[in-house]
Amino acid sequence: MLEIINTNITQNKQSILNDFTQNKPFKHVVLDNFFTTDFCQKLVDDFPQFDEKLAIDENGTIGNKAVHQQITFIGENYKHLDSLVKSRDFIDLIEKCTGIKGLLYDPHYFGGGTHENLHGQDLDPHVDFTHHPKTGYHRRLNLIVYLNHEWKKDWGGNIELHKNPRLETDQDEIISVLPLFNRAVIFETNNISWHGFPRINLPDDKKDLSRKSFALYYYSKKRSKKIKTHSTIYVERHLPENIKAGKTLTQADVQEIKTLLARRDQHIHRLYNYITDLTAKTSEIKYKILRKLSQFINK
Repeated sequence: MLEIINTNITQNKQSILNDFTQNKPFKHVVLDNFFTTDFCQKLVDDFPQFDEKLAIDENGTIGNKAVHQQITFIGENYKHLDSLVKSRDFIDLIEKCTGIKGLLYDPHYFGGGTHENLHGQDLDPHVDFTHHPKTGYHRRLNLIVYLNHEWKKDWGGNIELHKNPRLETDQDEIISVLPLFNRAVIFETNNISWHGFPRINLPDDKKDLSRKSFALYYYSKKRSKKIKTHSTIYVERHLPENIKAGKTLTQADVQEIKTLLARRDQHIHRLYNYITDLTAKTSEIKYKILRKLSQFINK
């Protein structure tokens, strides 16, 4: 199954492991030419068209990001990719490159699959959910392969790995990686694996482009180091540097502030709804226990 993986990767597992373990701000590695060029090009050629039905965001609105989780329905090359990433040979390779044992493939591709981000889309710095919503397994590893032949840093969309996005920009340690064709980014997922990307702002003659990738997440039944259990946690971006005391705000500046505030309000609203639902469920369980206890005492 490994014939479509670049031999430089299969033959240099120890070197990759050393980089993965030592890299900051958290364990990660960037691998160019991950697949053979021919196979990666087939993934580009067969990449599904943007589908608004697959672009519903966490707030229930249509966004500029489409996620296709059922990759085996895309075509034969994506079936081949699915066969690869769930094979024992490939999982063994990833375990040796990261030092994380007991990795499990996710047949649901929950949150994974093909990702396409259009002009105007961004992703606030966040840490991912810690457990699979269906199996309860521990989320351990993100593997993302980018599928963009043409991309420039000033277009935005570069994946950024943060030390802590709550810190001021000059204190936050940020690694920025261009999402270029056949480049893989692999990183451990835990309470400190903050990542995201700045807003995509394509030039007028490049508006037909989009940021394409394939994302895969691995799990394990247990982990040796205990972490706090949580859902995905977002941190809104700081105000742009050009918005500061003494400066007259332009209409664009005001719109940027409104956008940031609206996004923060959406996150707060979503979290309040989650807390309300959770409170209702825990209250129902508590009252059931109290009623049972009362019945038992009164017997």
